[in-house]
Amino acid sequence: MNLQQFRYIRETIRRNFNLTETSHALYTSQPGVSKAIIEFEDELGLQIFRRHGKRIKGLTKPGQDVVAVIERIMREVDNLKRVSDDYAKQDEGELVIGCTHTQARYFLPEIILKFKKKFPKVRVSLAEGNPTQLANMVLAEEADVAMATETLSQVSGLATFPCYEWSHTVVVKPDHPLTELTSSQARNISLEQIAAYPIITYEKAFSGRKAIDASFEAAGVHPDIILEAIDADVIKTYVEVDLGVGIIAGMAFNPRRDPNLVGIPVGHLFGKHISRLGVRKGIFARDYLYEFIQMCAPGYNREKIDEALIETTAE
Repeated sequence: MNLQQFRYIRETIRRNFNLTETSHALYTSQPGVSKAIIEFEDELGLQIFRRHGKRIKGLTKPGQDVVAVIERIMREVDNLKRVSDDYAKQDEGELVIGCTHTQARYFLPEIILKFKKKFPKVRVSLAEGNPTQLANMVLAEEADVAMATETLSQVSGLATFPCYEWSHTVVVKPDHPLTELTSSQARNISLEQIAAYPIITYEKAFSGRKAIDASFEAAGVHPDIILEAIDADVIKTYVEVDLGVGIIAGMAFNPRRDPNLVGIPVGHLFGKHISRLGVRKGIFARDYLYEFIQMCAPGYNREKIDEALIETTAE
């Protein structure tokens, strides 16, 4: 057995068992991939893939265990390359950040500016998606880090670092009836008062939407959610044209930046949320990745980061 076979098997799984896509991704022929897999199974004495005719349909039970070992081996091979790169080009490389639109728009600009001043030769790329997509990107090594609020801390294989806490804000036009509330009334605004108007908020995968739905459901209140969007800028735009009341992440509202809107904090209704940075466990982290993590999560020093990354290998 050899590393080439391991690469073919890993890529076959990543390509959802499609050998044509696998061969294209690895710049080789489909028969070559198929032959390498069969030779590996013969040498091992196990069938690792389930087949229907000539088509691969999935993994067998022993195949799942074999692939787990292959993943560990290939991760260490990748780590060897990173060690070499780290010592050969300590201040050069690429940092791919998977993030939601909210993080890209409101949290990351100052972080990236600070990072680029310290590491001007590191290329930074942003890859946007929903939290589940971002987690999968990091696990598949298509991104170095993922930043989101939902799901990251629940994903096996990711080390996550809490970055900041936030809560939701209701946004309305200045002439909306909700702006007539006194300061005390606004601080204690109810779900019923909000649900009296059409609501515009996030799609279900984004920015605490589950907490919004859960709060209304627990109170037996049935809001009329007329529009869902993946980012706060779109929500605010439709609030400005008087389509309804917006519920957005608090950091997405700024009175100076949004002079045509009024914000009412509603953390007492939908709770507090923590945005996290996720990194694949077991990787070799370049120096600049440590720095980026610390910029996003200042409470973590290098030792704590190492502890979080190493935990995976013992699981």
